[in-house]
Amino acid sequence: MNSRRLLAEAHEQLADAGVASPEHDAAELLAFVLGTTRGGLVLCDGVTPEHRSAFADLVARRARREPLQHLTGTATFRYVELAVGPGVFVPRPETELLAGWAIEQAGDIAGSGRQPVVVDLCTGSGAMALAIWDELPEADVHAVELSDDAYTWAAGNLANTDVDLRPGDMADAFEDLDGTVDVVVCNPPYIPLEAFQSVAPEARDFDPSLALWSGQDGLDATRLLEKVGARLLRPGGVLGAEHADVQGDSAQAVFAATGRWSDVRDNEDLAGRSRYVTVRLAR
Repeated sequence: MNSRRLLAEAHEQLADAGVASPEHDAAELLAFVLGTTRGGLVLCDGVTPEHRSAFADLVARRARREPLQHLTGTATFRYVELAVGPGVFVPRPETELLAGWAIEQAGDIAGSGRQPVVVDLCTGSGAMALAIWDELPEADVHAVELSDDAYTWAAGNLANTDVDLRPGDMADAFEDLDGTVDVVVCNPPYIPLEAFQSVAPEARDFDPSLALWSGQDGLDATRLLEKVGARLLRPGGVLGAEHADVQGDSAQAVFAATGRWSDVRDNEDLAGRSRYVTVRLAR
């Protein structure tokens, strides 16, 4: 059986299972099995019985909504590749925009001749910290993660960098940096507990609950982040935090209500959906 026939059958199986990107995922899985890329599949005419068996197993697992990244063991985030799997939140493409914002803010400081200090709270797999370090190596990057399992993944992903990764709760993280940080970035948990049934199975059933749920309105972690950011940042420092697409107004209100912040604004993702809030600590 050639690869085109395999892909067509897998596409149909994944589409029937409700997978959002069945064609893409089928191609990624076959490329993984064959040790090539999606683009390289056109050069793969014959597929061995062993390859077919391995591919069928992976497609069946994906049809049960196991995340694609768990099956391949990797996730691409901006220009870096991360190891991911059970116990750590799989980074999403939407968060790349928030990381890009942080890199831009820190880059402006580096351009002025001063080393920017950047803190990634709730780092998970280390995705944003690694992306910032990769694209702006002159930055002094720090990251913290509460979950033991996620911390292990982050430690592996950040092993060959000079990112300061620490285990612990963001609530009291980096007290030694209080008042000195230029950029705080965070993808906190933000899903309301009442939204459990509406969450995609890939997240609900496989991402760690610590990375998903945040109280009845989904903003408990954001309220804590507001306090931590105010403690860490130097006057005029900036903070960016992801939120659900329905939380654009409510996430901004968390910061606006305290009177500690200026330039409170919401930012859209590439699909035009409300995605992350950015603020500046008042001088």
